[in-house]
Amino acid sequence: MIEKFKILGKYIKDLSSETPDIETYVFVRERISKYQLSIDINSKALKNKMIEVNTTFKFEDKEQSKKKSYFEIVYSTVIKVDDEVKEKKELEKIILCDVQKKIYPDIEKALLDLLHNSGYPGIKFEKKVDFENLYSQRLN
Repeated sequence: MIEKFKILGKYIKDLSSETPDIETYVFVRERISKYQLSIDINSKALKNKMIEVNTTFKFEDKEQSKKKSYFEIVYSTVIKVDDEVKEKKELEKIILCDVQKKIYPDIEKALLDLLHNSGYPGIKFEKKVDFENLYSQRLN
């Protein structure tokens, strides 16, 4: 399959790790396996068929707990879309699926580095995010 876009640049736009105090740190260390990853993707058209794609990964405790840490990365990718891409559906798949598959290893590494450097060295993500699957679920 021929790619219908080119990545012109990619960078960490925002990186955040919040653990308010030592009690929270100790509490979270015991519970961090219950934390969940959520993903949000949005895009903004630039000029000359260029698009800024912002992918946000949040790793947080979804339960109502007073003591919790918060981790977030916003990863920005600037792409140039080929001229033959005309349909909205095709563009949507490029942004939500194709670009994500390309940048995922970088985002995952940055987020894991953040977690490890924030005092949670044993963290790893058991399974990779399947953007093809997420994209088809979204359509159904």
